[in-house]
Amino acid sequence: MIANRAEPSMTETSSVWGTADVSSGKGASDENFPVGSLLISKALRPHVHAYYAYARVIDDIADCETLTPEEKLARLNAMEDVLLGKREAITRQDSMSAAVLRASLTRTGVPFETATDLIIAFRDDARGVEYKTWDDLLRYCKYSANPVGRFLIQLHRESLNAFPASDALCTSLQILNHLQDCQGDLIRLKRCYLPSDMLALAGASQEDILAGRTSPRLRRVFNTLLDGVDDLNRQASTLPSHIKDRRFRMECAAIVELAKRLTLRLRREDPLAGRVALKRTDAMHAALAALRGWS
Repeated sequence: MIANRAEPSMTETSSVWGTADVSSGKGASDENFPVGSLLISKALRPHVHAYYAYARVIDDIADCETLTPEEKLARLNAMEDVLLGKREAITRQDSMSAAVLRASLTRTGVPFETATDLIIAFRDDARGVEYKTWDDLLRYCKYSANPVGRFLIQLHRESLNAFPASDALCTSLQILNHLQDCQGDLIRLKRCYLPSDMLALAGASQEDILAGRTSPRLRRVFNTLLDGVDDLNRQASTLPSHIKDRRFRMECAAIVELAKRLTLRLRREDPLAGRVALKRTDAMHAALAALRGWS
């Protein structure tokens, strides 16, 4: 158990964020969607920042190219122990960010599963788990993405009836990110999230992902995945109707719109030829969706 000592304060999160000793090279500029945007109330924003700081650290651990799988698992297990109060935090970013989040979750009453579930997914990343089917990919998203939405819903004390639509949105966002980064993930991390049965059915392989442009057979795989994402986006469209807090409802409406816009871009553009990213016009459509969410 943690010894009798003061928990790290919520104000420590900014310094914790900036002192990583492992890094995936990713930052806020790599996010498609707003992280702790100004639509989140000022009172809740420190808790959102604490959660994202913790999530970034465990993501960096899983993606670190200089750690062995065994070292990654040891660090992730240590993060979980600190988060659950099974060991004392030490002055390293990973354990300190877990301790800060522990203080936040204790204060707000948001379930610890919203944080520990993420570690399940990142353990899979550390082990190099293969995703053979769509269902395998959905299981990964259940732990890697869906807890984020559930954290925000419970932090805002919204109805748990919002969970299905939130899960659909978070899974959509995760799969879209996998499609954007499929080549980089394979080259840098030797990791492929495209289901192997879809690749085989289309006559494609991981070698196609390493090409400079998307082949017709790989485009069939992308389109099949995007068909699934379209279904998820339709489910996600009901999310704002479940949210009572106006500012949070606007945030949800904007992100649902951005997910739909990015899905369209990935239909039309080639993620192997360059990163498919949201544009200013997409942001304008999202802003209009947010305004509609105010009512």
